Amino acid sequence: MTARLSLYQKAEQELYKLDRSVKGRFYDFCHRFREDPDHPGLDLKPLKGDGRVFRAKIDQSYRALLAKAGVDDRGQENWLVIAVRHRKHVYEELSVAINRITGEIEFVDLSVVGESVLHRAGITLTPTEPEPTPEPAAEPAPQPEPAPAIAEPLLTGVTADDLRDLGVADQLIDLALAVTDSDELDQLVAGAPLLSKDILYGLAAGMPLDEVRKEITTPVKVDLGQDYEQDLGAALARTTVTTIDADIQAALEEGDFRAWKVFLHPTQAKLVHRTYNGPARVSGGPGTGKTIVALHRVKHLAQQLPPGHSKPILLTTFTKNLTTDLRARLASLLEPELLARVEIAHIDQLAARVLSENAVKGAAKQRVYDSTALNVLRQLLLELDEHRWDAEFLYEEWDQVILGQSIGSRKAYFDARRAGRGRSVTRPERAQIWKILEQFTARLDTEGLETWGQAAERAARLEMERDAKTRARQEHKEAVGGKDLIHRDDGSGLRFLHHRYRHIVVDEAQDLRAAHWKMLRAMVAPGTDDLFIAGDTHQRIYDQQVTLSTVGVNIRGRSSRLTLSYRTTKEILSRAMQVVNLSGKHLAYDDLDDSTDTLDGYRSVLRGPVPDLVPCVSWDDELERLAATLTAWREEIATGNGGTGPRRDPRGSIAVCVAERDMVSQVMFHLATKAGITVAELTKDGPKGEGEVHVGTMHRFKGLEYQKLAIVGARDGVIPRTAVIERYRTTDPQRCAREELRARSLLFVAATRARDALHISWHDNPSPYLPI
Repeated sequence: MTARLSLYQKAEQELYKLDRSVKGRFYDFCHRFREDPDHPGLDLKPLKGDGRVFRAKIDQSYRALLAKAGVDDRGQENWLVIAVRHRKHVYEELSVAINRITGEIEFVDLSVVGESVLHRAGITLTPTEPEPTPEPAAEPAPQPEPAPAIAEPLLTGVTADDLRDLGVADQLIDLALAVTDSDELDQLVAGAPLLSKDILYGLAAGMPLDEVRKEITTPVKVDLGQDYEQDLGAALARTTVTTIDADIQAALEEGDFRAWKVFLHPTQAKLVHRTYNGPARVSGGPGTGKTIVALHRVKHLAQQLPPGHSKPILLTTFTKNLTTDLRARLASLLEPELLARVEIAHIDQLAARVLSENAVKGAAKQRVYDSTALNVLRQLLLELDEHRWDAEFLYEEWDQVILGQSIGSRKAYFDARRAGRGRSVTRPERAQIWKILEQFTARLDTEGLETWGQAAERAARLEMERDAKTRARQEHKEAVGGKDLIHRDDGSGLRFLHHRYRHIVVDEAQDLRAAHWKMLRAMVAPGTDDLFIAGDTHQRIYDQQVTLSTVGVNIRGRSSRLTLSYRTTKEILSRAMQVVNLSGKHLAYDDLDDSTDTLDGYRSVLRGPVPDLVPCVSWDDELERLAATLTAWREEIATGNGGTGPRRDPRGSIAVCVAERDMVSQVMFHLATKAGITVAELTKDGPKGEGEVHVGTMHRFKGLEYQKLAIVGARDGVIPRTAVIERYRTTDPQRCAREELRARSLLFVAATRARDALHISWHDNPSPYLPI
């Protein structure tokens, strides 16, 4: 009888760490097992502790641990590989169970638990293949030692029934209550199922029982039948597994960082698979999985599409290099046929496409960045001998208020809402501002220039006109009983007019401008699952404050907030939180919907080393210390954490984030010429080159993730920029506060790009936002 093999998630993670030769023998084993599980050479035998767990020979040294999950309709046996171990680490006490909360198969591994904890819980592990031991030489009887003092348990005020009710695996309950410190807890959860791990870390971090139940247990709870504990086949259908094939082989060869970047936690899955009757938004701090949720949402929507070749799903974000990263991640989630049904484009690319489709011959303009347009405005103010208004203030008034609200007349500007602009202006002052900005836009037009803000506003107007025509046509068609409108459409071009997309998913939503939202709203028909939005205003690094309800995007009643970080360690998160709430100052961040957002309750279930905050005597000293840190990190990743695993390519796992643009080339030159480290610059198109360490400015790291990250040049005067703060401290205190908020957000974003390790350095005086 043939067999179907699936791979349990923890087994997949173990395989990442094995030597390449062992992986090769494992794939050979899988081929032989699928052909005939009962082949004598596989030596398939049940364990004595749990008859549902079997061991089988991969080679002379390694064993596969498997659970049989029934037989399918075709008579094919379903087997789940739950672990791959050296034969010395296979014990009779290994077992599987079906979790009473999630209904998923759980494998509990006690072999990684510290001996002292096992002893206190009265558990002894029995090897399935014990090593022969020589007869011990006679020795004098040891003198009795005083019994060590019994330490207080780490989890106080918690009972076995509490842990069972929350969903901790039965085999771990007594052990969890015997743990006395965080090191023992780390050992215990290393082999624990994910839900048990989250619960125990949450309780150890001081979360009340009710809060653990609300935030960790309830989101993954499913309704189970009475006999669920014996039905491994049904449990397998509820368990996240990977079918063993060529694709998983390729993924395993690449390493676990790739898998980590697309891993969907069970508590996030309900947000992905829910049906929404309008626009929905998910928010949360760094590492809570907003981007992962957005990517899996795209996957879910793509899997619901009827057959076809169109691209009815749009995945968009703010910058080009983020689009590159999203495309790579989505490609590892979707089959090529489904990936081809998804349009992946950054927001300015979409606007440019709309304008290109509606271009008038000979009327094309050169699109310029804000800095170029600001220089044009400065020159105009010099020519007008205008000293009443600061060029930066006028430009932002034009960009955020006039363009942002598509204001086309002075009267409309007089009535316009200026939320978030800080400094108030009177009616006579608005008249002055309008006159100057009219001359400014005329100057841009004369010089054949157009900002990306103007392009977005024009694209929004064009798309809104298309939306209006599409709706009018559909309403007329419904009014005449659904008949074809051949005569009405003839020659008008309306016959094939429709909304561009059925679903739109937006990542890093906090930085989009109002015109972008108007354009997106017009690109998709209002209705079920039309817009899915992921963003965090604490990570806003561009000064675009938008209230979604004012641009036609109503998310009331369809907003969710993620509070548990599965991608940033508790130690890194603690430092980063101090950046945005330094000295207990709770700064105000909006929630994209005319209210305030908060990071209250935001916490991590992961642990790692405390970030290194490194004062240096000079810039050269910073570079030397940076090179030493990167060399150590590179070796640590390459040798598989401690030198026991296979060598891995650290490419794309380590990065350096700099505070100023000029520092990029200096860092790259030093690392390449003085330290022998290959580098790749992070550009708007993504990493440029094949270097193992990515280097870029803080803005370039928006939305990206790395195992290990260094931030250099984090000194006072740069974060924040002294010239900017001093300019507005007395003349425009509200603008000054906004600039400080943006600088904090930039440092917050940079610090939370690291998964495992963070190094921050400076020379002279440190940034006042650093938690030192």
